[in-house]
Amino acid sequence: MPTTPQGWAIRLTQILSLHQAAHGLPRFPVDVAALAQDFSLQVFPEAPISMVGGLHLSKGVEGMLMTRPDGSGEWGIIFNESIRSAGRRNFTLAHELGHYLLHRQDHPGGLQCTNRNMADWDGARNRIEAEANTFASYLLMPLDDFRAQIKGRAIDIDVMTELADRYAVSLTAAILKWMTITDKRAMIVVGKEGFIDWAWSSQPLLRSGIFYAARQTVIELPARSLAAREVD
Repeated sequence: MPTTPQGWAIRLTQILSLHQAAHGLPRFPVDVAALAQDFSLQVFPEAPISMVGGLHLSKGVEGMLMTRPDGSGEWGIIFNESIRSAGRRNFTLAHELGHYLLHRQDHPGGLQCTNRNMADWDGARNRIEAEANTFASYLLMPLDDFRAQIKGRAIDIDVMTELADRYAVSLTAAILKWMTITDKRAMIVVGKEGFIDWAWSSQPLLRSGIFYAARQTVIELPARSLAAREVD
């Protein structure tokens, strides 16, 4: 069995590619709900995922990996039904599937993920959330296809929106994917109520020593900045 986020995502990607091609189905976007239930039942029949969907969760909670309350040993991957964006819902389900594959043995009671957790791509700060995000990113936006889509193109918000639509992810997730592979000095800044909620720098920008420590310092957003607008 794979032991890394990338390993699990690559294995599922190979299965998906063969299945979709054999049945003449489009490769993207990934139907996470169907994949999670079918794959888990075949590979982990003693502990399959039998619940996928939305529930009313506390404010600030994006999703969760949960065990069924009937003691059957089955699992559920859940998104907060208050999330309006289909892309955020899809990425959240993939994130929770990552927790199921990678972390359920160490967390038999399940895991609850906040919107801050969904922005944790830094393994040094929060390893398991970064692993779940990496898995979701590689599953929904395989690197070879992602690179093919951006090859030779000037990257702007329109290109990122096109990619978000192709993979059925949020605009934020598509931008973060690009930032993990770019050789450009770039930063994503997400605002909330007029202040920086969180920010993430590409590796080339980090090497330049440029970043916002938004979790430690309150930083006001310029009123006319793109970050001051609402983004999924």
